[in-house]
Amino acid sequence: MEIDVFTLFPAAFGWFARQHHVVSALAHGHALGYVNYRDHTPLRAGQVDDTPFGGGAGMVLRVDVVEAALRARYGIDPVVLPERRRVLALAPSGQLLDESLVSELAAEPALTLLCGRYEGFDERIIEHFSSGCLSIGRYVLSGGELAAMVVVDAVLRKLPGALGDATSPVEESFSTALEGAPEYPHYTRPADHRGWRVPEVLLSGHHARIREWRLAQSRSRATGRPLP
Repeated sequence: MEIDVFTLFPAAFGWFARQHHVVSALAHGHALGYVNYRDHTPLRAGQVDDTPFGGGAGMVLRVDVVEAALRARYGIDPVVLPERRRVLALAPSGQLLDESLVSELAAEPALTLLCGRYEGFDERIIEHFSSGCLSIGRYVLSGGELAAMVVVDAVLRKLPGALGDATSPVEESFSTALEGAPEYPHYTRPADHRGWRVPEVLLSGHHARIREWRLAQSRSRATGRPLP
């Protein structure tokens, strides 16, 4: 899979790019690239934004700047780019990211994420250059970089080679294996700490009973009703 992130702050991804699962995914042939809008702006002095028409606070990322960056990266008119790859603008008003959407994005051969800044995007960027908007939650961040890391992290975990154990993402929160419910509780040594004992079923070695207990715990977390 090929993922490109368009941003004003590519250095912000330095820590993220060093994470083990990201390194593993890239070693297995997946690609993660960064494009700085400012490197391709047609304006003087690296300008990328301007004041909003109609007045108001903040600055807006310009449509001509984003077009220049997309055109430089892909060598085509950005209007036709969504026909060739999924292009998503990261914005609070977008479609909410969930497990189903992550799986859908992970099945794409190529993904482009557009990070906003300041007051956001000129709406023409979304209307003409993107496949749609994506949000990681109904709150506002200073820019799309953190949101992009969340999206890329969630997607990469589902790609072959990213995780050391291929079964790791199979049975986790919101997966099909858990019927879309949150993951069950986990315990490790010591089995007894300050009188807080690990549930006996987990020490039984009885795999069918353990599986039944875990599913019951997940269902309980999904409904918010504690088990008796």
